[in-house]
Parts: sequence; structure tokens; C-alpha cells
Amino acid sequence: MTRTTDDLLLTLPVAVPLLTACAHLLPARRPVTGRLGLLSPLTVLACGALLAARPGGAAPTAYGHLLRADALAVWLLLVVGAVATLACAAGPPHLAAERAAGRAQERDVRRYWQLVHLFVAAMSAAVLAENLGVLWVAVEATTVVTAFLVGHRRTRASVEAAWKYTVICSAGIALALLGTVLVFYAARQAGLSESAALDWPTLAAHADRLDPGVTRLGIGLVLLGFGTKAGLVPLHAWLPDAHSQAPAPVSALMSGVLLSVAFSAVLRYKVIADAALGTGFVRLVLGGTALLTLALAACLLQAQRDYKRMLAYSSMEHMGLIALGTAVGSPLAITAVLLHIAGHGLAKSVAFCSAGHVLQLRGTTRIGRVRALLARAPAVGAALGVAVLALLGMPPFSLFASELGIVRAGFAGGMAWATALALLLVLVAFAALALRTGRMVLGPLPQGPGTPAIPARIGAAAAAPLVLGLTAAAALGVTTGPLTGLLHRAAALVGGH
Repeated sequence: MTRTTDDLLLTLPVAVPLLTACAHLLPARRPVTGRLGLLSPLTVLACGALLAARPGGAAPTAYGHLLRADALAVWLLLVVGAVATLACAAGPPHLAAERAAGRAQERDVRRYWQLVHLFVAAMSAAVLAENLGVLWVAVEATTVVTAFLVGHRRTRASVEAAWKYTVICSAGIALALLGTVLVFYAARQAGLSESAALDWPTLAAHADRLDPGVTRLGIGLVLLGFGTKAGLVPLHAWLPDAHSQAPAPVSALMSGVLLSVAFSAVLRYKVIADAALGTGFVRLVLGGTALLTLALAACLLQAQRDYKRMLAYSSMEHMGLIALGTAVGSPLAITAVLLHIAGHGLAKSVAFCSAGHVLQLRGTTRIGRVRALLARAPAVGAALGVAVLALLGMPPFSLFASELGIVRAGFAGGMAWATALALLLVLVAFAALALRTGRMVLGPLPQGPGTPAIPARIGAAAAAPLVLGLTAAAALGVTTGPLTGLLHRAAALVGGH
């Protein structure tokens, strides 16, 4: 590919969502339809596919090495594009139902689409960022945009969740900024130029020259700060509130891909930390954080009575597994982590979109008030049930292969006790999630004059993203196909030891 083509492929995933957001500002007699809404995620997905098909060699860069499409960035760009496509496809049916129920007006629809496309642009910029300062700015931009999406319905609960999300994530991202400044200081003291002091490949290549004390403090703050956005303990309290109050397609984006985009910053800094401090520091910090996150998620799932919050705590569980695999750090573990990121994004987006349909059909998020979904609404019940099976790691879905890879790598990589404890906690979470979902999905149709009715069908437009998401998750579990080489190259960037 020519230099111009490379520049274009790195520019479009950010520029097209921004332009699409601006298009929703234009006056129109009718609301902008969801067809335009699919333009930006499909562009992100297409650019990711073209970059993945690019011949091997040096990773293309753009804008003075501010953006870079190495294998890790391309893999994450594909995940962003795929999950965003599902969420944007689910948007029009969701918004149509909200308008029909009198909970949204045309201006609300326009604002929703503006914010969603800005959200996609910020995530694309974050995964493509070569400069760690640009990475921080892009992740902070996702906080600003999604705060308004969490409070989209403007109810008391949603506004409270938006404020909680803003305060906690802003505190976390401030810690990440301080850590970034300390890493910059260590790089300058090591003799790197100002332009190269936050350049990720340069830092990774010269990390052995960084001052260990300053670097340890900086990396610790970075892990805590970006771990906040990834939903890891201890600054995790925003996640269940935000994910339960946001519109269902937004919850799909936040849980399915935003957590992973934030964690990609941890993967980048891990490479620097391993070279500067040895592998023990990140292994200890991330391993402990992973076990605490898994323990908390497993305990809270046992007492959960709200199905959207249940799915949010499930996200914490999966981010704990991803953190554990990253702590192991071997090539097998990182390969499994990246596969887990993709599989979780696809399955969780279907689960949240299905939960959104349940909320609109039943008018409640209480697990105890939802019964016999398969009998009442077969498509919704089947999608939710199969999505939860995928999240439980059942074959043929990709989470089965990725969890097996993380466990194998953990036992082989000197973390047998931590892996065994993690398995026990995952089984506890497995039981809670399976039991509560089973109560919602299975059972006979209740009889009686006071039994609320649920429409038996959802439209083809609403069912399509559910089917596509589950199909993609199953296909990825059978084979990674042409993405195999990309997956291994991305893992080699992070798990070199």
C-alpha cells in the first residue's frame, strides 16, 4: 500500500465518525435514520480489515507518529468496529420504541446519535494512538461523551449514575495523567527527546534506561487510572450504575468495547514496565487486582436482583480474567486475552441489546418479574439465553477457547495457585449468572387474567444484530481464519517473554 493509502486508513476511523456526528447537526424535516448511523462503524470495521490484510512490515503511521496501526491496534480496531456495528444497528429499533413510549423526542434522537459517533471516534483514536499523551486524551474523551449517554433518559437514577461515572472515572483518569507525566519525566531523564518521550515504540525500545523508582510509581498510577475505566477494583463502583442506566445499545458499547479500549492502555504500558522493572511488578499488581475483581464480581452476582446490573458485574468478571491473563504475560496468555476481548465484546453486546428488548417489553429490570421469555418472546429469550451461554464460556463460542488458554497459560506460567483460585471464583459467578438467567428465560407461560402480555415477535431490524453478534462469536470460537496471523503478531507485541 502507498503512504497516502496508509494515511487514509488511519484517518478514516476517526474522521468518518466525527463527520457523521456533525451530520446530525444539520436541519432536516425528518430525523436522520439509522442507515447513516451505520456508516461510521462500518468504516471503522472496513479500515481495520484493510489494515489487517496489509502485507507485513513496519506498522503504518500518520500525523508525525501520533497514530500507528500495529497489529495490536488493528485487532482492537476490528473489535471496536464489530461491536459498534452491532450497537448502531440496534439503535434505530431501540429509539423507535422509546419514541413510541413517549420517553424520547426528535432532539433526543439527534443528540443520541451525535454522542454515539463521537464515542466511536474517541475509541478509534485511542486504539490507534502511538503517542501515549494522545492515548490519554482519547480515553478521557470517551468519559466526557459517555457521561451524557449514561444520563440520556434524564431520570433521577440515570443522572445520578452519570455523575457517579464522571466523578470516579475523572479521578481515575487524573491518576493516569499523573502516571503518564512521571513516565515522560523518566524518559527525559534517560535522554529521550521531547517528541520521543511519549512515543510508545521508542519508550518500549529504551525502557531499560528509565529510572526504576520513578517508572514504578508512574506505572502503578497508570495501572490504577486506566484500570478504573476498565472496571477493575478498587475504583469500579461506577460500572454497574452506568451500564444499568445507559440505553441498551450504549451499554453494549461500554461493556463490549470501552472497557477493553481502556485496558489496551494497560497492555501498552505493560511492555514498558516489563522492560524497565522486570515482569514481576506488573504480574503482582495485575494478578492481585484480577483476583480481587473476580472475588467482588462473584459475590455481588450472588445477591443480584437486576438483570442489567447482573450483566455489568459479569463484565467485571471478564475484565478480571483479562487482567489475570495479562499478569501471566506469556505469548499464549496474551493471545487468549486478545481473543477474550473480541469474544466478550460480541457476546456482551448481544446480551445488553437483548436486555434492552426485555426492558421495553416488560417495563422492569427486576429479575423476579421476568419469567418464561422463551414462551412469551421466543426471539428475545433465545438471544438472551444463548448470549449468556457464550458469556459462561460454553463451546463453540470463542470465550471457551480464550478461557481455556488463560487457564493453561496460568498453570504453565508459575501462577498455578492464582489460576486455581480464579477458576473457583469463575465457577461461583457461573452458577449465579446461569441460575438467574434460567429463571428469566425458562419455564411455562403463566396463566391468569392479570398476567402481563409480551409481544411474541420483534422486527427483523431488531433481530439482525443479535443473530449477527452470536454468529460472529461462534465463528471466532471455531477458527480465527485469516485473523490468526494478526492475532499472533498482536500477542507478540505485548507478551514477548
